[in-house]
Amino acid sequence: MTTVALSPVDTTWLLLESRDTPMHVGGLWEFTPPADAPPDFLKGELERMRSARAIPPPWNLKVVQGPLVGPRVPLMRETHDVDLEYHVRHSALPQPGGQRELGILVSRLHSHQLDLHRPLWEVHLIENLEGNRFAIYLKMHHSLIDGVSGMRLILRALSTDPDARDTPAFWTVGTVDRPTTDAAPTRSPSAIRQVLRAGRDAAEMATGLGVAALDLGRAAFDSRPLQAPYRAPSSPLQGHIGGQRRFATQQYDLDLIKSLAKAADCTLNDIVLYLCGSALRRYLGEHGRLPDRPLTAGIPVNLRDESDQSMGTAVGVMVAELGTNIADPRERLEAIKRSTGAAKRHLAEVPPAGRSAYTLLITGPYIAGLLAGLGGHAPVPFNVGISNVPGPSQSLFFNGSRLDAMFPLSLLFHGNALNITCLSYAGTLNFGFTGARDALPHLQHLAVWMGEAVDEISDVLAPRRARIKSA
Repeated sequence: MTTVALSPVDTTWLLLESRDTPMHVGGLWEFTPPADAPPDFLKGELERMRSARAIPPPWNLKVVQGPLVGPRVPLMRETHDVDLEYHVRHSALPQPGGQRELGILVSRLHSHQLDLHRPLWEVHLIENLEGNRFAIYLKMHHSLIDGVSGMRLILRALSTDPDARDTPAFWTVGTVDRPTTDAAPTRSPSAIRQVLRAGRDAAEMATGLGVAALDLGRAAFDSRPLQAPYRAPSSPLQGHIGGQRRFATQQYDLDLIKSLAKAADCTLNDIVLYLCGSALRRYLGEHGRLPDRPLTAGIPVNLRDESDQSMGTAVGVMVAELGTNIADPRERLEAIKRSTGAAKRHLAEVPPAGRSAYTLLITGPYIAGLLAGLGGHAPVPFNVGISNVPGPSQSLFFNGSRLDAMFPLSLLFHGNALNITCLSYAGTLNFGFTGARDALPHLQHLAVWMGEAVDEISDVLAPRRARIKSA
């Protein structure tokens, strides 16, 4: 059997695994069955899902050495005995099954740890969703996928053809090797040239990281828009968290969000941060816990190139403010634009080869504190993680069932009780809010306030949107 050694980053996700901080990520997909679906359609789907026999990596990988199995460095090994009766489960919502009932169920499912003695994933087929629909909830350990690699993995199991049947289950589609070319081989550089090139690259990386570290150090003590890590204000988002989770969703028309970005002369990500910051300002104000200084966001940056089809995690991070201390909507958005602009310029100065090391510069002390058991008692690099994962632009189908919406779920750490991730799909922008249950009561209010934030900034930008449209 093939044994896979994990990267240091992916090993970290296993070392951080605990009952309070399970290190899995997830996805919730809502479907409408085909018009000709028989009454026992979902029963047949479940049987088909469990009948698969060839299970490729990463779905057949399990930990053979790790925190719960042994003291040595964690390894993954392929197993040919994947118990699909265990991994593929069937649930039903109490009728009528609306978004509230679905959210309650998914919150509970996302709260439970994966069994580290089995392949690290579960799928739940959920029936009785309102409108004669159904949902699929998937969770998978972060040591196997990140947002980008997970999206690529799932998309390979969906079809753009509504008439296609026998669409393969997610767990029968594995990783894809990096593409190869038929180009003639080129002569390898000499050993001396390789050493010189490696030395030059290392020197450039060290210089770039040194400049970045100095820049962050200066930002910690002056008023420049660049946000330094570990200056996050105290808020209810910090502290020690329990293992129970809350989950809420929000969905927008993608063209609306793009039109707001165009009218504000900013990026779509800036509007996403504005919506998150505005919702958090309202939510924390509702509980009388709004800090005087702006909350900060850690924003993952994909480090893969387009040809990289590997699994595991490959993300960097940049830090930006959310303008939560600013009452005026336009000024709040402008503050976010200045902050993200400074963060992008700062990250651009780091050589590409050094961006993984730069991420350790940002998050390394925090991760070390978590591993040492100091989570919730030490400074955090930022208040909240906010991610924007690009998804497919066209409608997709699973064995003839139309995919209506897809919502991401993330993991949480001590000191970071909230994660907000959005995912674009078929003309929509879908937000998933994952929160620590005991730290963040009434999490659904955050989704409601985000809806009002869209109305707020739409009114502010209405004159400029009208001019752009008329032009």
